[in-house]
Amino acid sequence: MRARALLLLLAAPALVSAATPRAPRIVSINPCLDAVLVRVADPAQIASISAYSQDARSSSIPLALARRFPANAGTAEEVVALRPDLVVAGGHVAPATVAALARLGVPLAQFAVPATVEESVAQVRDLAARVGHPGRGAALAARIEAAARPAHVTPLPALIFGAGGLVPGAGTLPDDLLTRAGFRNASAAYGLARWDVLPLEHLVAAPPRVLFSVAAAEGGGERAEHHPALRRLAPRLATVPFPARLMNCGGPTIVDAMTLLRGARTQFGEGR
Repeated sequence: MRARALLLLLAAPALVSAATPRAPRIVSINPCLDAVLVRVADPAQIASISAYSQDARSSSIPLALARRFPANAGTAEEVVALRPDLVVAGGHVAPATVAALARLGVPLAQFAVPATVEESVAQVRDLAARVGHPGRGAALAARIEAAARPAHVTPLPALIFGAGGLVPGAGTLPDDLLTRAGFRNASAAYGLARWDVLPLEHLVAAPPRVLFSVAAAEGGGERAEHHPALRRLAPRLATVPFPARLMNCGGPTIVDAMTLLRGARTQFGEGR
């Protein structure tokens, strides 16, 4: 009897280990996925994040948080050297990286750029489940859904004006966010495609009611910000600073974007 008890005691650690698999080690090579990963995974699981997340111009997470993790440039050599259990990436990955991961049998999970809040929420839940924390994914998804609940107000014509005049049109996540916040994306009125460039002259000729400007948020010297004709439109064209990072990613970035958009819409009251 004593011998049997001793054997069970010695075997206990192995049994516990077998019952509790090691959490997967993750490498992310996409800054938008970094923003989700740092909120749903344990820090010890994150072997590396994208170098873009450690650049203030492109990061979607606080720099102090991003700099707690090693960064990578997404090369095959870097990723393979980290020996991850899973690599998460956007829709476009270098063929050399894909081939190297396939040779080693390392799973690659690719996530397309979401075009709607619903698609982004589904990605959050998917990524959280893959890293072993579906409950955290559900909690983050609930925060995003609450932040993006549609406003019941008269839509105001608005435009998000990015660097070089880049404008997100119909079928993009920024378009969905504008609609949910109580705006009507004016992109279609200019005949723009899904992502297109709007010449300054066209903007001046037919301005929307609200211009969400990336240049205004980042202190850029965009020509549109200093054009005399645009300044003369100030009484009927409200310019609101809009950081570029809010235009590029879904996930928790949606919460920040909706806070800004709703705050701007509130200034105009219920109607126009």
